[in-house]
Amino acid sequence: MTPATHHSTLFLAMRRLRAPLITLITIFAISVLGLTLAPGIDGQPLSFFHAFYFISYTATTIGFGEIPFEFSNEQRLWATICIYMAVVGWAYTIGSLFALLQDHTFQNAVATERFARQVKRIHEPFYLVCGYGETGRLVCKALDRLGERAVVVERHPDKAGEQELDGYVTDMPCLTADASLPETLRFAGLTSRHCRGVLALTDDDNTNLAVAISARLLAPKLPVLCRAGSTEIAANMASFGTRYIINPYAKFAEYLALALHSPNTYHLLTWLTGLPGTTIERHRDPPRGKWVLCGYGGFGKVIVEAFDREEVPVTIIDRDAPDGHGHRVVKGDGTGAATLERANIRQVVGIVASTGNDFDNLSIAVTARELNPNLFVILRMNAYANHALFDAFESDVTVVPSEIIGHECLAVLTTPLLQPFLEEIATQDDAWSAELVEQLTSRFGWTVPTVWSVRLNLRRAPALYRHLMRKGGSVRLSDLLKNPHDRAISLDAAVLYLRRDDDDHIIRPSGDEVIRPGDRLLMVGLPAAKRDFALTVTNGHTLDYVLTGADRPGGWVWEWLAERRRSADAG
Repeated sequence: MTPATHHSTLFLAMRRLRAPLITLITIFAISVLGLTLAPGIDGQPLSFFHAFYFISYTATTIGFGEIPFEFSNEQRLWATICIYMAVVGWAYTIGSLFALLQDHTFQNAVATERFARQVKRIHEPFYLVCGYGETGRLVCKALDRLGERAVVVERHPDKAGEQELDGYVTDMPCLTADASLPETLRFAGLTSRHCRGVLALTDDDNTNLAVAISARLLAPKLPVLCRAGSTEIAANMASFGTRYIINPYAKFAEYLALALHSPNTYHLLTWLTGLPGTTIERHRDPPRGKWVLCGYGGFGKVIVEAFDREEVPVTIIDRDAPDGHGHRVVKGDGTGAATLERANIRQVVGIVASTGNDFDNLSIAVTARELNPNLFVILRMNAYANHALFDAFESDVTVVPSEIIGHECLAVLTTPLLQPFLEEIATQDDAWSAELVEQLTSRFGWTVPTVWSVRLNLRRAPALYRHLMRKGGSVRLSDLLKNPHDRAISLDAAVLYLRRDDDDHIIRPSGDEVIRPGDRLLMVGLPAAKRDFALTVTNGHTLDYVLTGADRPGGWVWEWLAERRRSADAG
């Protein structure tokens, strides 16, 4: 569906109402002309002005009577004919108007014009979200919770209508249109200077590819995150310079491999990238040993590859699994006990239910758990609408593609420094991660914290930047982490990563680290700590209090009076 401009909307309305309006104008003209020709009582006809005045209030059913004087029989006869002609003309015009208002093309044109006005009125940063399915809804809710704006494009009217019912705090304009069309993305603000990023989250890989191409050519500086379900589409996206390509199943396979050899690193990653406000429940770690996988489709293949990388033996259960790939294969669907018994389900440590049918996956998991109560169960959930059933079963891990993509999108867009930090911790050993997890969760709990990054430059931290550039004094990291309301208390925050332009990157910097202008900090803590830290680095009076303990009054008048008082005391 191609969006329409206000010019095309006006053209469509005039074209549809052209015949009724011409008919109505013709009836008025004939009526006025007839009254000017019909003789009156004294033989004099009405003037054009009086005839037009009479027809105007008569044809609109106002009815003032015979004005300016009593009519003759000829005039009354013509007035009667005019009344019936006007009724027909108005009925035809009003019917055409109602038909136009109910026309889907016109409604879409009006909605598009209203949407374009809403987008133009946005004068703050926003994200362009293409696709309002499970993933799009999850991302929009998380952005709304973080106080971020979003503009939504959704092809299906039913899903677009659901967006208006979700009750967001911030206004999120939504357009029902095809996101693969460049003109649609222009209407949605792709080329706006306030657009901070594009998320292609539709369930159609070709549409996501089209969005990636359009963004690359029309707004090359914007970060683009694309959902991809196949390696071919992902490779095509990468060829156009798309930096962030998310395949939810490949990403989960990466997480699974990480959990097998570094479980604490995996827990740290899930805690930092979780949805704000949710609580991470630490389940048992996936055990090493023999595994069974049911369903050798796209998801099953990447899971088997992850097991192979970790040298974990796996038996595949599938109706049509090919032979000769180096793994033991059992023909069947896994929902029956007999098939699971042939896969030696009682001797394995874990099972992955990875078919494309949610009810088959639940059946496999329930049957397998009955045969082996100690099994570690990984369940694939294809439709989020079935989450109540999956929650009732209490599997060890439930694979929800929308949540995986949502976590990645939020980590990349809202906290750019988080991605390089996660890459750094992936190189650390599990003992190091265990120490960090224990340190952070004992302080902040297992509820997903606020994770943010800040660059100490003139725009983001003006007070601190001026202090460093003007006075040349050294400011330690521990000084900045004092509470601006009581400097004797530390902020409920910690610095995880310090990144400098000279490639001097420090993981878990100490409090004695000296801050330099332009440093970028990755921080974690409570929401109030984020606000307090922002106050410290942006307000000169607050910064002075945190660094020296001097509580200077605000405003130049109070500063002048305070300076005079100090001078008088010194004299």
